[in-house]
Amino acid sequence: MKNKLNSLIVGLALLAGVHQAAAQGTRFFRISGPAATTITAFRSDGTLVWSNALAGTNYTVQTVTSLPAGTNWVDYVQLPVTTSVNTNLLIAFKPPAGMTLIPAGMFTMGNYLINGNSITNDPDITDALPTNVTVSAFYMDVNLVSYSQWQSVYNWATNNGYGFGGAGAGKAANHPVQMVDWYDVVKWCNARSQQAGLTPVYYTDAGFTQVYTNGEIAITNVNWTANGYRLPTEAEWEKAARGGLSGQRFPWGNTISESQANYYGLTLNYDLGPNGYNAAFATGAFPYTSPVGYFPPNGYGLYDMAGNVYEWCWDLWGMPYGQPTTTNPTGPASSPSGYRVLRGGSWTSLANRCANRDDATPHTYSNSVGGFRCVRGL
Repeated sequence: MKNKLNSLIVGLALLAGVHQAAAQGTRFFRISGPAATTITAFRSDGTLVWSNALAGTNYTVQTVTSLPAGTNWVDYVQLPVTTSVNTNLLIAFKPPAGMTLIPAGMFTMGNYLINGNSITNDPDITDALPTNVTVSAFYMDVNLVSYSQWQSVYNWATNNGYGFGGAGAGKAANHPVQMVDWYDVVKWCNARSQQAGLTPVYYTDAGFTQVYTNGEIAITNVNWTANGYRLPTEAEWEKAARGGLSGQRFPWGNTISESQANYYGLTLNYDLGPNGYNAAFATGAFPYTSPVGYFPPNGYGLYDMAGNVYEWCWDLWGMPYGQPTTTNPTGPASSPSGYRVLRGGSWTSLANRCANRDDATPHTYSNSVGGFRCVRGL
């Protein structure tokens, strides 16, 4: 009964603030772990306070949208604990416009599948060895950057000293931008920050005085503490894509169909088809992109974390994960190829699993490459 009671306490706390969280809907939370715990408070800022945890162990916060839940509880975030009393920010009632909170916690990154009581993997994914990674909380755009959003910032930027290699493209205003390379995406993030009155993240000097606005430079000077917009790291992207679920192929579970994402179907044990381009969008000329936010979101409220267009990440391509550390890894300091990480798959690729990794030269752009979404630190 303790777990059920805890869930009710958290659920009632959320209901009390429903006027602030209406867009996210009602959620109930409970804690699962090696020993019974007590939820002592659920604060108005979305912070959970709980006690009686066993130090040195891991607990999982689970969620459901209605009660009674039965077996419908799903993982929301894994929490490594070092003390008996813990305080964790689970949800943001007033996130920045168009963004959602990705809660801090640990997750298993890579090719790791839980099937009942067994742990397996997909044998065709060979560059994503499972690694436990811990990521701090951050905000992420719920949608891919749309073509209209890209144009709005791009027009401001080109009137304020920024230079881009290309103007970008999109099938429609509410479709994702594509045909933009990594360099232009990074500059666009800086421009979005400055337009919004925030501190940019990327610089051409170690003192963070020269904002990166022009040229194609292998940026190494990153102000990770700035409040501006930036690209997600590969670890942040995968944690967000999984939506709190552990050991699943996709952001919602272990199978996929064209009702869940815009991708090129090919009947497999996990692809329920049908084969070929998504029939709802395979019209007119290429690209066969779909409007941002068209498909159901994952457990964190994020759309298009599989398919539509490939998404740029910050990291240089490299193996293994966890460089330079497994806490907030930012990728290798250098890469022989100089390639950058792409995630998420596209309308022209086969079903993209959360563990799938792709890479490309930062000069790359196409009608399936150039998508991205921004994140912000807390």
